[in-house]
Amino acid sequence: MTNVTEVTIKRQVFSNLDVLLAFGFGIGLIRPGPGTWGTILAFPIHYVWLSVFSIQSLLIFWFVLLLVGVRICESAGSKLGVPDHSGIVIDEMVAFGLVLAILPNVIWLQIVSFLIFRVFDIWKPMGIARVDAQVKGGFGVMLDDLLAALYTIIVSLGLFQLSVHFGWYHS
Repeated sequence: MTNVTEVTIKRQVFSNLDVLLAFGFGIGLIRPGPGTWGTILAFPIHYVWLSVFSIQSLLIFWFVLLLVGVRICESAGSKLGVPDHSGIVIDEMVAFGLVLAILPNVIWLQIVSFLIFRVFDIWKPMGIARVDAQVKGGFGVMLDDLLAALYTIIVSLGLFQLSVHFGWYHS
């Protein structure tokens, strides 16, 4: 049964541009795991963009969306009355988009990185939970996912280097 809050949220998503963007064009309404769906959204953006444009332009796109995302998250949280609503997925999308753009374009590495990112985003280890609790507003919404992305890049690059070193990966 749909409760009043869910109906109100859905109305907000489809009647307000900031909320629509924050919810990844509605992806954030998917249950369970809206953050996982928001993270997955980075994959088609990554591949479609690279089929037309350069990796450098993709990095610029993600960095611009990161900056705009802070304002979008702030606005959406204010409109919804929930600063970091679980349906706000632009933070996962942007953070993981940066992971995809920075790491080597190797499918097994991207899949492993997706799993690592979701673990870091959900469990919030190594200071991520503290940042999530202490830094508020749109910047806070984006920052904890950026930290998860940074940790993901470090671990994934380590795994990639090991795969090259031991001969498990050949370009």
